[in-house]
Amino acid sequence: MSSLTYDLTLAGLSVGSAAALTGIGLIVTYRATGVLNFAHGAIAMVCAYGLRQCVVVWGWPLWLGAVVTLVVLAPAIGVLLERFVFRPLAVLGGDPARTLVASIGVFVLLVGGAVLLWGQGARDDAPQLVSADPWGQLAVALLLAAGVSAVIRWTRFGRELRAVVDDRQLAVLGGIDADRVAAAGWAFGAFTAGLTGALLAPYVRLDPYGLPLLVMEVVAVAVAARMRSLPVAVVVALGIGVAQSQLTRLHPSGWAQPLLQAVGANLFVVALLVAALALPGIGRRDALPRPVAARAPAVPHGAWIVAVVLFLLPLGLAGADLRTAVQVPALAVVLLSLVVVTGRGGQISLGQAAYAGLGALFTALLAAGRFPVLPRLPELTALAVAVVLVAPLGLLTGWPAIGRQGLAPALATFAVGVGVSRFVFAQPYATAGLSLDRPAGFAGDRAYYLLELGLLAAALLTTRLLRRGRTGRALAAMRDHEEGACAAGVQVPSLKLLAFVSGAALAALGGGLLGMGLRAFDPGTYDPVRGLLWFAAVVVLGADSTLGALVAAALLVGLDAGARGGVAAALVGVLAAFVGRFPGGPYEALRAAAERLRPGGGARLTALGARVRTRLHPAPERPPGRARPTGATAVSAVSADGAGGQAALPGWRRGGYGGRHPVDGPTPDGSRAADGATPDRSRAADGPTPDRSRARVTPAPGRHHPQGTPESDRTRPQVTPAWGPARPRGAPASGLAAPGTGGPRVRPGAGAASVPVLAARGLRVRYGGFTALDGVGLEVAHGRVTAVVGPNGAGKSTLFHCLAGTVRPEQGQVLFGRRDVTRLPAYARTRLGIARTFQQLAVFPSLTVAENVRIGAEQGRVTDAEAVERALRLFGLDGPVRALPAAGLPTGTLRRVELARALAGGPRVLLLDEPAAGLDTAEVTAMARVLRALAADGTALLVVEHDLDLVADLADVVHVMAAGRVVASGPPGRVLDAVAARAGQDADA
Repeated sequence: MSSLTYDLTLAGLSVGSAAALTGIGLIVTYRATGVLNFAHGAIAMVCAYGLRQCVVVWGWPLWLGAVVTLVVLAPAIGVLLERFVFRPLAVLGGDPARTLVASIGVFVLLVGGAVLLWGQGARDDAPQLVSADPWGQLAVALLLAAGVSAVIRWTRFGRELRAVVDDRQLAVLGGIDADRVAAAGWAFGAFTAGLTGALLAPYVRLDPYGLPLLVMEVVAVAVAARMRSLPVAVVVALGIGVAQSQLTRLHPSGWAQPLLQAVGANLFVVALLVAALALPGIGRRDALPRPVAARAPAVPHGAWIVAVVLFLLPLGLAGADLRTAVQVPALAVVLLSLVVVTGRGGQISLGQAAYAGLGALFTALLAAGRFPVLPRLPELTALAVAVVLVAPLGLLTGWPAIGRQGLAPALATFAVGVGVSRFVFAQPYATAGLSLDRPAGFAGDRAYYLLELGLLAAALLTTRLLRRGRTGRALAAMRDHEEGACAAGVQVPSLKLLAFVSGAALAALGGGLLGMGLRAFDPGTYDPVRGLLWFAAVVVLGADSTLGALVAAALLVGLDAGARGGVAAALVGVLAAFVGRFPGGPYEALRAAAERLRPGGGARLTALGARVRTRLHPAPERPPGRARPTGATAVSAVSADGAGGQAALPGWRRGGYGGRHPVDGPTPDGSRAADGATPDRSRAADGPTPDRSRARVTPAPGRHHPQGTPESDRTRPQVTPAWGPARPRGAPASGLAAPGTGGPRVRPGAGAASVPVLAARGLRVRYGGFTALDGVGLEVAHGRVTAVVGPNGAGKSTLFHCLAGTVRPEQGQVLFGRRDVTRLPAYARTRLGIARTFQQLAVFPSLTVAENVRIGAEQGRVTDAEAVERALRLFGLDGPVRALPAAGLPTGTLRRVELARALAGGPRVLLLDEPAAGLDTAEVTAMARVLRALAADGTALLVVEHDLDLVADLADVVHVMAAGRVVASGPPGRVLDAVAARAGQDADA
């Protein structure tokens, strides 16, 4: 081996050892807590500064400074973060979005604090903890990895750690102190971060921005190890380190020279891009639905008036104050891009700074005539063209996010942001000698500020348009519940791309304005660390609030300009880090505090005042011809005090349940029943238990009875749905759109009667070594209720998902009529006429009840304008409850909302996943009557249900599943009696 090769290998081992330490710390923290610690690099930076403070500034011995920094300071930071930042989030349920925001908040807080304490200048006098010989660093990394692996594999703490990783709640029930395990994981992760910072600081620039970003670039090591395998992380880190060192030997010539040199110097960034974009497994266990939250209160008009006045005030300024104020509207446009992507679309985007920088860079290149192919353009035209060129680049982050949730989109967007920064902004071939001037006629600060205000108004209008109408409702549905949006027919992939492309265009517009305002292209303005700060500021001040974006821009610019650098980052970091303490954000926390401080709970109107208010604000009249729901499930008027607007529903009493407890929805008092519980349905809430035998109805004539008796000899009942007005004789039982108007599809003729509406043929699905479905086949016939029953783990849910389109089988077919739909996604099947509901409620909490139902009609391409109103009437949702947000409504009401949304699209097949979950007896009886009416009207129904009483009352055909196969099929009486007899024999045995 030549001397050069040997020396480069040693240098690569040194870098790889530091990267291995980072990977070890990230993996241990993730395995102990489920948190991908974005603050790992910031902790490393703080500890490096701490070691320098002890040794260089205070003159302590190196060994003492190292002990204090690595044994005291670093673990203390980890324990404090676990106790005060991440434990409250775990108590709230460990929502990955909030956890990520808190982690980024800690990053921003530590960076801002370091700037306040040590300034922004780089330091080159960091003490050297280990000799320059790489064997020492390599030995530290290998010993640490071996020790951690031994602890995890062979000690009691390691067994507890694995148990907490597999199922934290079950581990707690088993007597494991999960908080202690999490604290130990955070302490060790912080220790490895501090060790990494101490090892790297002597060889890199020690500054508050560079070192944290450098450490976070090597997160690819942990991602490549799937956040689990320490040996893989060490091997990958050492391999990338050696390869990066060896690439420095290459000296290509020609056009490829700068690119290859950039790759050789940033191989960890390349690995991060590849790992984030090509390894979708990371963070899948955190891919959870967003928690149900109430709609954010509408911003009063007075607040907008104040905002407009404040944004007009700088027109009266001059000099440095006006030059500083010029940055605010430009940054506000950039932050509005985050409102579109994160607030409207619910997608995590950490790379918006890259698009803002590209907008500024392309504007400068176009205005200078240095952009390939295109001639020199005037500044305003250059800005417009730059926006058009950058917008399609939003696909860089939008495309990887299509099929991913949890941490994967966050890593992908962060990787794109870092890659653009390293391979474009930091390269002289792209930015050398660039200058950026303002448009002709707007050279002065005051004139340019007016131009910015005009473009900001246009950006606000664009953002508002993305919130209104059909597109706005679809975006809100995707944000609230992605699977539910797919089930409603929303084209989620296209909508994600729309959000990212629109966000990239707005970010490019804001970045170009920011560059022209500063009269230069400064790569540091669009640093990835600054992008994290922007993301945290928007989220904590209201991700779905355009006014919050304006306030965030003013705070970020104003605080840093009027105070010492780092104040804005520290403030935003504090707010983001404590998002677990204030889940509703600072505004909601202040509002709640004001309510608590208000004596007597607020002023009360006298009798005279109440009469005056009634005259001034009369109750809205019901439209003529709309019947008020009657019977067991009629909706009462909203309480006059306006406190919560929660409608009183039968079976639900304020403050608690009168009947069955919900399985998967919020209770009126905020508690939740345990998943999988089978609540008591022995008595109804507001009356005696209905006789289930009376609820039976004779099937309608013309439907083939499973026992072979011709139904033409049977009496067809006049079924009146319990939710809604009486149905006129001869009207469609569903009460929805008539055939040919976009509602239920035209019934098949006699020749098509033998063709099932939906069929499964030989479905086979495996998860690892477990076979969930093994050659399953069944048919769902027109106008029939088909039920699937079986024990837990029998494969019912997997079969349901295969039919709905959320799981693709390895073998077999799913047929819709004669069409093979096996490879069609869920939203495409919904638009064909296959609707579904969910066991765990899939409503859109930020939308009202009527808007939830309208989503189903719009995405199902229903042309009948009255379809939504008929669906609302059918399920008794056309009263005051229609205008209430879905968040906070009782489970029974939300079940009806979900059913109404599914039926508003006019399906031919309705797939129901445990529709009785969370309902009391009266509500179940009412729901069964409606489902029978739908079947009598020709809709094909498939029901997966544990309630055998409901199955016996409702189903025409029952399939029993066990161990991934259908073991029995037939009429409910015969099949369920056989199942009961078999269960009795097993119990006796």
